[in-house]
Amino acid sequence: MTKPTFSALLWVILLVSCGQKSAVKPVTSLVLTPVQKMYAQGDTLNFSWKNPSAVAFDSVTFSLSGTSIAHTDDYLVLNASVLGEQSIEWVGYQQDKEVAQGALKVKILANKAPKLYTYEIIASYPHDMEAYTQGLEFSNGILYESTGLLGFSSLRKVDYKTGVVLKQHNLPEDVFGEGLTIYGDQLYQLTWQSGFGYIYDLEFNEIGRFAYGKSKEGWGLAHNEKQLFKSDGTDRIWILQPTDGSEIAQFSTVTHQGFFNRANELEYVDGKIYANVYQKESMMIIDANSGAIEGIVDFSGLKQKVTQHPALDVLNGVAYHPEHQSFFVTGKKWDRLFEVRIVPKS
Repeated sequence: MTKPTFSALLWVILLVSCGQKSAVKPVTSLVLTPVQKMYAQGDTLNFSWKNPSAVAFDSVTFSLSGTSIAHTDDYLVLNASVLGEQSIEWVGYQQDKEVAQGALKVKILANKAPKLYTYEIIASYPHDMEAYTQGLEFSNGILYESTGLLGFSSLRKVDYKTGVVLKQHNLPEDVFGEGLTIYGDQLYQLTWQSGFGYIYDLEFNEIGRFAYGKSKEGWGLAHNEKQLFKSDGTDRIWILQPTDGSEIAQFSTVTHQGFFNRANELEYVDGKIYANVYQKESMMIIDANSGAIEGIVDFSGLKQKVTQHPALDVLNGVAYHPEHQSFFVTGKKWDRLFEVRIVPKS
């Protein structure tokens, strides 16, 4: 009997392999129309399926990062509660049985431009010209301030009316101080690139530290009644657990045109985060749930109202005074602290 040659065996293997591959069903994927790099909150988009011969669905459900979204047989609505990069998850059914599922990442922007605001000066107070201000916050009428720079970083209690420093705690010389916030009877202070933050009691006794997770650096810090908000120099605001400072969620700050990565010092008031714009004479008003930048406050001209000197630096530091219902702002190495009212820009 003639033995099969090696080349004949190879052809048999290839034919069997090709037959096996052809038996594999192609993967079904979701296709949105129009195809864009970014969409707006509330957009209605046509959808279809790539490789529709793989599976024919009787019904489909859609969700956006875990929340169900409205759709018809041909359209879905990007009714996102959180903006930025999200995931459209879908599940296909036949006779009420799940037969396929998948996800498509999308970038969702705000659906309208930010409103423009300016400021009115209510009062002006003395401020330490040597303070490289990184964070401000009021608690029981006392102004708390954190300062930066290696060898000069500190935590302070300040009489805002006189500028007198009532109490000061200096950080180690190799630590660059950043933003602060007070939650209950604990004060949290960030460091810039040391990878951790401090937790103190209100007399500045250190009672703990918390490590940064996926966030890159420490910039600004604020809080509401449930959680802390942290900026890190990217387009993200990180949500922290107050008990241990761990990162539990995050969202991006976006306008109707794109992502914005310059949120610095933070303050939280009535569902909004007020954020100094790094290296700019302006402040963002961010929806603390969606990440939409709803307003821009123009602080042009304020820097010219302080003593001009070689070390004078940018606007930074914002604190809300709940009894006055006004904001207090200053800058790095400014000798004045301004109480202001934010008003629409005409």
